[in-house]
Amino acid sequence: MRECRMKQEFYDRLAAPFETSERKKNCLLRVNHILTDVVYLVYPALLFYLMVYRDSRFWRVLLVPAVTFVLVSLFRRKFNAPRPYEKWPVKPLIPKDTKGNSFPSRHVFLAAARVIGRVHFVKDVVAGALIAVGCGILSFWVI
Repeated sequence: MRECRMKQEFYDRLAAPFETSERKKNCLLRVNHILTDVVYLVYPALLFYLMVYRDSRFWRVLLVPAVTFVLVSLFRRKFNAPRPYEKWPVKPLIPKDTKGNSFPSRHVFLAAARVIGRVHFVKDVVAGALIAVGCGILSFWVI
């Protein structure tokens, strides 16, 4: 029990500056949205570019993230780990009401924002990064 409280205190210390300042909280939310939007814009643009120029890497760039995303999603659904706001009496700084499916995170490019925002644990984003790198290396070798 003491270990669990110490972990919550760690996450509370990370979130504290953003809870006490509306400006900092808004900045966190903007960073979260901007990074998400950038990926949603750049990735399809990259695929379009590779397709137009008939670049042989098109299928790898399409399939590796797709396969990895599906595998991680299936694992998350099976494992169904709770999120910080489910485990502790805290409110997420990033609006979210999803139940479970926290581990591993699929938002590794937003790792710090997701942890500070109390929607993922550090282990979620670290595992997500390791899985993404491992699947990427394996998939690029196989495909």
